[in-house]
Amino acid sequence: MNGLDWAVLIGYFAVMVAIGVWSHKRVDNVSDFFTAGGKMPWWLSGISHHMSGYSAVMFTGYAGIAYTYGVTSFVTWSFPIALGIAIGSRLFAPRINRLRSRLHVASPLEYLKNRYDLRTQQALAWSGMLLKIVDVGAKWAAIATLLSVFTGVSLNQGILITGAVTAVYCTIGGLWADALTELGQFVIQLLAGIAMFVAVVLELGDHGGFLGAWDQPELKGHGEPLVGPYGTVFLLAFLFIKLFEYNGGMLNQAQRYMATRDAREAARSARLSAVLWLVWPLVLFFPMWMSPLLVESQKADGSDSYALMTEQLLPHGLLGLVIVGFFSHTMAMCSSDANAIAAVFTRDVAPVLSARARAWGERSGLVAARVTTVVFLGLSMAVATQVDSPTFKDIITVVIKWVAGLMGPIAIPMMLGLLRPFRRSGPTAALVSWGMGLVAFWLVNYPVHWAVEGGVPLEYQVSIPLAVSLVLYVVVGFVKPEDTEERLAIIERVNSDGGGDGEAVAVPAPAGEAGVPVKD
Repeated sequence: MNGLDWAVLIGYFAVMVAIGVWSHKRVDNVSDFFTAGGKMPWWLSGISHHMSGYSAVMFTGYAGIAYTYGVTSFVTWSFPIALGIAIGSRLFAPRINRLRSRLHVASPLEYLKNRYDLRTQQALAWSGMLLKIVDVGAKWAAIATLLSVFTGVSLNQGILITGAVTAVYCTIGGLWADALTELGQFVIQLLAGIAMFVAVVLELGDHGGFLGAWDQPELKGHGEPLVGPYGTVFLLAFLFIKLFEYNGGMLNQAQRYMATRDAREAARSARLSAVLWLVWPLVLFFPMWMSPLLVESQKADGSDSYALMTEQLLPHGLLGLVIVGFFSHTMAMCSSDANAIAAVFTRDVAPVLSARARAWGERSGLVAARVTTVVFLGLSMAVATQVDSPTFKDIITVVIKWVAGLMGPIAIPMMLGLLRPFRRSGPTAALVSWGMGLVAFWLVNYPVHWAVEGGVPLEYQVSIPLAVSLVLYVVVGFVKPEDTEERLAIIERVNSDGGGDGEAVAVPAPAGEAGVPVKD
């Protein structure tokens, strides 16, 4: 990097902070901070939903998969995400929006107090928060790894720089700042991605051209859709997981659905995100597929290949733009996660721990939300410094194994609790499915994995916990139905179409142990 690249990077950070300051004027209460007051346009929500699903892991971990295996990186990652969101646009997006417009909640988990009980809500809230700290920690480590390649700064310095900038804008402006910065980040990534695509296509003239390059020996097998550990079972497992994860199971995407005016706009938002996931990653992945022709990775997993390629092919200025693109994805995801977890803590956890929290007004609730956001970011940055430790292994292991494997037990009660066919499943089914799903994750990834020669294949490591949770949620609900009148009323309110959609109401104060009754 030279002075021009640094100017682009510093200018980007300045713009992100400026957007946060401008968004501050749109945040008057916790509803604005966590759900944009239900006033976010569907197209902005859709772009924000799309961007909040990326991170620099794509340019490190998945770049390594693309470098090693080729197009399977798209077939087994962004394609199932696109398909899962498309299904969720009908199945989950409208119902999650009605949590805000009908039940007037600000956290995706807030409705669980009444749908199940307080114990269930607290179990899902605490486990979700802890998982997110690990997840976001991996994202900070990924972007810091890229920054070290380009600038030579240490891992910890890179984590501190990106985390501090993100903390400023998302703490000041809430979900509005997240969405608006994500819009700007999308534009930046569009320019950076196209620049990289064109640079690689021009370079392929010496390797047989755009189509002929696929015949080069360095790319042998790169055109196969399912290779290596990423086979049919992995694809189906990943689709199963992403259906829940990217439609609200990881909380931050649920907020995008809640932020739109009504259920119809939430569905349109999801469809836009699905289309973007289907089309845009093809542009981003193509240079990665060609990378074995152009660079030689210095790491066994190929995770540095994309960074090396950008340094080699792009002139200064454009190089800075691509580096900004790396930051944009990670900061988008991390800021949205921080907002989601702040919502869960201030709305669902703090009122149970403290009587003072149950008495928070608009101003004190907003201050608590901002403080929680900063604390969450600090904890995740601390975890990021340990990503390469023996416990966490490496970046891609954290993202694929820990997050995908542990997300299911949390998401199943939350997501399926919205649907009429699962109305018989109550707090017993929710807690059993959650607890046994976590046990299944531990067994499959550690004792069983160690005992089996060659270990348990990755697709089973990540899918078995979710499958166990799903089966137990259904079976326990059938054996011990707990569909009370109050629970059925909640399910009907998030499934029916008339009355109440689009109401821009202030979210009530967080509930205490008794919960907030649902009002018509």
